[in-house]
Amino acid sequence: MHMTTITFVRHGHVYNPHNFFYGRLPGYPLSDEGRRQAQAAAETLRAESLAAVYSSPQVRAQQTAQIILASRPPTLFEISDLLDEVFTPFDGRPVSEVIARDWDLYSHVGPPYEQPIDVLNRILEFTMEARAKHTGQHVLAVTHGDCIVFMLLWAAGVPVTPQNKKDLRNWGLPIQHPAPASITTFVYRTDASDEAPTYTYAEPLQSLSLA
Repeated sequence: MHMTTITFVRHGHVYNPHNFFYGRLPGYPLSDEGRRQAQAAAETLRAESLAAVYSSPQVRAQQTAQIILASRPPTLFEISDLLDEVFTPFDGRPVSEVIARDWDLYSHVGPPYEQPIDVLNRILEFTMEARAKHTGQHVLAVTHGDCIVFMLLWAAGVPVTPQNKKDLRNWGLPIQHPAPASITTFVYRTDASDEAPTYTYAEPLQSLSLA
């Protein structure tokens, strides 16, 4: 079986002058700093041969993806709702309210909003679809912080809970949370649906091996 690689890029820093928790709200493009971060990610990924690039529907993710695509040969590009930001009741609230919850978007939050396992399940659905469609190839997906966090926890065999996501260093990972425009790569070596991939984490211009 050929090795299949799925790289997740977190979108770059966002222009948010009023300091709202933006979540799935429309708008909220990259800031100038976010564009610089995305360009650094593009440079880091330039030598990689990508079969496809996928993006969350959010503007900030699509802009990050387009910056990466701009320096590459023509590459398949698609939007995937499976890569979307977490669905929470906090969209449009002051960021200070979320900080007061220690960035916990899940505790004491009921349907129809997402819990960590809901986020993980759609990310796993994306990976299964990508592995089936691009077997033996390398694909890239631009998504959001918690989507990457829960995938990392799952791959590391750590229960996916609001408490366990607070600081990934507690689980032997060298980061607290994925940085803007960071690059997290998962490698699958079989076609087993339950395979836990190996993974690496990199910030543009600096790589940290996690596995």
